[in-house]
Amino acid sequence: MKSISKRIATVALAILPLVNAITPEGMLAAPRRGVALANPSGDFAIYTSTNYSFEEHEATTVWEQINLKSGAISTWTTDSNISEVVFVGPSNTSILYINSTNEEGDGGVSMYYADAANLAGASLVASLPAPFSGLKAASTKSGDIHFLVYAMAYPNGTAYNEDLADTPASTARIYTDIYVRHWDTYLTAERNAVFGGVLAKSNSTGTYSNSSSSSSYTLRGELTNYVTGICNATCAESPVQPFGGSEDYDISPDGSQVVFLTKNIDLPLANYTSSQIYWVPFSGSANDSVPINPIGATPGAEGASATPTFSKDGSKIAYFQMNGISYESDRNIIYVANADPTNLDIKSVAGDWDRSPDVLVWANDGKALYVAAPDLGRERVFPVPIDAAADYKPTNITNEGVPAGMQVLANGQILISDSKIWSSRDIYTVNQVGDVTKIYLQANLVDPALSGLGPQDVSEFYFTSNSTETALQSWIIYPTNFSKSETYPLAFLVHGGPQGGFYNSWSTRWNYRVWSDQGYVVIAPNPTASSGWGQNLTDAISRHWGDYPYWDLVHAWDYVNSSLPYVDTVRGISAGASFGGYMENWIQGHELGRRFNALVTHDGVTNSLSDYASEELWFIDHDFGGTFTSPNETSTYYRWNPIAYYENWATPHFVVHNDLDYRLPVSEGIMLFNMLQVKGVPSKFLNFPDENHWVLDRENSRVWHREIFKWINYYSGLSGADSPY
Repeated sequence: MKSISKRIATVALAILPLVNAITPEGMLAAPRRGVALANPSGDFAIYTSTNYSFEEHEATTVWEQINLKSGAISTWTTDSNISEVVFVGPSNTSILYINSTNEEGDGGVSMYYADAANLAGASLVASLPAPFSGLKAASTKSGDIHFLVYAMAYPNGTAYNEDLADTPASTARIYTDIYVRHWDTYLTAERNAVFGGVLAKSNSTGTYSNSSSSSSYTLRGELTNYVTGICNATCAESPVQPFGGSEDYDISPDGSQVVFLTKNIDLPLANYTSSQIYWVPFSGSANDSVPINPIGATPGAEGASATPTFSKDGSKIAYFQMNGISYESDRNIIYVANADPTNLDIKSVAGDWDRSPDVLVWANDGKALYVAAPDLGRERVFPVPIDAAADYKPTNITNEGVPAGMQVLANGQILISDSKIWSSRDIYTVNQVGDVTKIYLQANLVDPALSGLGPQDVSEFYFTSNSTETALQSWIIYPTNFSKSETYPLAFLVHGGPQGGFYNSWSTRWNYRVWSDQGYVVIAPNPTASSGWGQNLTDAISRHWGDYPYWDLVHAWDYVNSSLPYVDTVRGISAGASFGGYMENWIQGHELGRRFNALVTHDGVTNSLSDYASEELWFIDHDFGGTFTSPNETSTYYRWNPIAYYENWATPHFVVHNDLDYRLPVSEGIMLFNMLQVKGVPSKFLNFPDENHWVLDRENSRVWHREIFKWINYYSGLSGADSPY
């Protein structure tokens, strides 16, 4: 691996000049690459690459191709209307793809069949009357192609198309149950549903043809909705909004079976995370669906399910499920079931493994899974035999980085697309024992905006705290041209969640290197609640928002102050989002707040007595140890309320809060800003009416970075400006 990396680095650095620093504009405009998708024989892979121009104020997407034998990368197509591709059909280069528009121009999409080596010969096989996405497909013995897509659906099961929907005379919304809105959207009667369709061979002989002509496939009949109509206390939906996608369902390799997951239809949506996986024959409908893992089917397994995936021979289904019925960050346990609803024989795999995997793919022989799980500040890939006993401890075959996707190739090697703190996308292969067999792409070696970034920018340390016996980890990220003989002000970041963590991964929202290249040493600790150091540390946050993680952060600061002489804590600032924003507000009222020259809160809780204005009540109930039915001054809702310490607020404070954040309503940010202003604490408020919990638009993100950096650079003394405003 070292020799391959060194060779690539030598070539790339001969082309790219080193830059002095990575800027917000450079990071935001740099290519954002998708996950590499290999063809069945493993000869080549394709992926999207999107650049942004601040001069033109628009993004441009192309598809790139990697020759997996030679490593050469070339442009596959510049047609940005191709939104999704799957390899399916008689040859290793046969593809089906979705075009994001259709000829009717009615808000639907079109589907094409082609040879990947001859896109000019693509044939239109279907025009679909709604914005379908999430394409999956399989070839059948007859030569037909069975495919799955999803879209919003009306309660009657037909696909919803906003462009064709009637506009009501009134905009009124009326609800009789909680879960009025979620993330950034008010919920309506329309829900996501998985649809199946058949592309029939037009020659009807049942034999494959090498032809890619317009007569090779035609859409047979109407699409089938497998989800809508499965109802009890609530109705099924798949994928589950707002983050669910094609990973929430799968089609068997022979095209005969479908599995999908939905929130538990027997429980209120706002109060429980429980979800179940359903099996249905491709030729069936929602009426034929069978739940694979209803509560009671597997002892203890009552929580959220994830990623139902057929084995390569279609005989088994692997999936994750948590135990906690209303805990979104419980440990994912691996399960394998027979793909036979009359004999499921569900078994846990390595059931006691103290990690929570969230990505899985099957090995080619069906005897093992490759899963990715947070582990010690990374997300590592682990092979796990499907017959692994409860006490089996998997061994990682990757180390640094966080995978965005992985695929087992025909030769058994694993094609991985990941990112690291210093690289927005690395694409490489590893074998079953973890040897890196080939590196195809390292973004920091080919993208001008990232040139010069590398693992030398990053280190880590462990420290102790009075909250836990677990040694706690923190990242250190250095600025460009860092020297231990000099000093740099501290940028002390606090992660959200609170269950989650700071990992060795690239981010276009909170990019450690962009922050460090303002002239800081960035410290990014993983306190109580962080994932990847065992479930006990993650779980310990419940009922302890204001003490355990706060103490951990104090100890992290103490370690930096006493052990890292190149970090100037006197000029330090602190910033955090979501739970990190809550913690900034909590820090403001406590002693640690006096150790910073400025604070930044992005979409955080100001008044915990308002937590029930959120939509995900399961989260509030779990983390605060109960419902907000009989609060009193001894409850966690009072005990961990930042505004209870308002009298101590004194540190200059920058506040960001967005209108479409329904998880933490914008009133929390406005309240924080109002209280700071009334108290006379220097403060500034930034609001985006079109953003949710995150700032995703590049132009908005540019402003976000500019305003925050103007604030912290003034108070740290880096800017030399006369004012932070």
